[in-house]
Amino acid sequence: MKMRLHGFCAATVVVAFALPAFAQSVEEVIAALPEGLKSQYQGAPQTIATGPLADFTPKAKPYKWCHSESYQGNPWRVSVTNELKRLVDGLIAEGVVTDFEVSDSNGDVGQQISQIRAFIDKGCGVITSIPGSATGLDEAIQAAADAGIPFITAAGSVTAPSAVNVDSNYSRWGYEMMDAIGKALPGGGNVLIVEGIAGHPIVAQERAGADAAMAQYPNLKIARVVNGDWTANVTKTVVLQTLATNPAPIDAVWSAGSESRVIAEAFTEAGRPVPLITGSITGDALGYWKANPEGYRFEGHAVLPGWTAQTLYRTAARIMEGQKPVLNTLMIPLPPVHEADLAAWAQDCMTPDAVSVFPVPPTDPMPEDWLDAYFANPAPSPAWDYATVPAACAN
Repeated sequence: MKMRLHGFCAATVVVAFALPAFAQSVEEVIAALPEGLKSQYQGAPQTIATGPLADFTPKAKPYKWCHSESYQGNPWRVSVTNELKRLVDGLIAEGVVTDFEVSDSNGDVGQQISQIRAFIDKGCGVITSIPGSATGLDEAIQAAADAGIPFITAAGSVTAPSAVNVDSNYSRWGYEMMDAIGKALPGGGNVLIVEGIAGHPIVAQERAGADAAMAQYPNLKIARVVNGDWTANVTKTVVLQTLATNPAPIDAVWSAGSESRVIAEAFTEAGRPVPLITGSITGDALGYWKANPEGYRFEGHAVLPGWTAQTLYRTAARIMEGQKPVLNTLMIPLPPVHEADLAAWAQDCMTPDAVSVFPVPPTDPMPEDWLDAYFANPAPSPAWDYATVPAACAN
């Protein structure tokens, strides 16, 4: 059973032809979820289907854990890999996993395909991934499924029917950030849009949400659209170039990355007023806010590498214990962070130079009972305790 979700108020079923892997329909599965999860499917851009692994049998233990990365060029991605390795190391210590191998295609989809096929040849028990394309990996993912290897993604869903996506509603996020700008600028204004890596699965989702929100505020105008590649130096360069060639006022920056600090710096260096900036909160941004409390305005969420790795790990580890996901896409809520919340997120180690420091939510954004709701036969996540997650300032 599949359905496509549209809009930001209610879901509309568009496709309902495939035979379900479970007795329940997609609608019934979503309706049974906790309210905090059910709402994440409203306006979801992905095609939602019942779980694809109803007949999957995990390989015997110990098995090899392989992770296919599409880009390791910024601190956020490196932090995801480091946290995932820390967690898998716990399974290695228990004798459940033999080793953890990582590949990085550096933005080359063809290279990522080759690396996935190499993982298949090596007999990996499971492949986790941050995919570089929503559709380009589908044949390789199917090859993994044919070899009995589950493929679990994070930070961007794929269309391969055999994959399990651990994702968030980035369209909803893009909508909420532009909606915050619209509410902050009731008279309208010019908005600079700073997108991530061109062609990445979630970039189009975020922008679709932003465009839908902007349609509600006809006095908001797009000043320019640039790609910052979710990388600080690239983002700062393109923002400075925009400011140098666009003398008109910029009243807000809609950004869907972790580069709000360098965006604020770019405006200051250009001698321009720092506008409201959206995005994902980071340690360096919190440090910049502490040093410039009047020169940093923020609305967004905490799209953090730690819990991205943690939910990916927990889902994959449960699958390898024989637990069956009831949907192909498990939506993870994004913790909101408002300007008034910044003091609660800031810590002593967070300075404007703390580019590799990311906040750690005081409580698990995805508690175990919520994750249980995504499995037909739930059991505790193996080797998992949120209390052991290193604090933001631990290093």
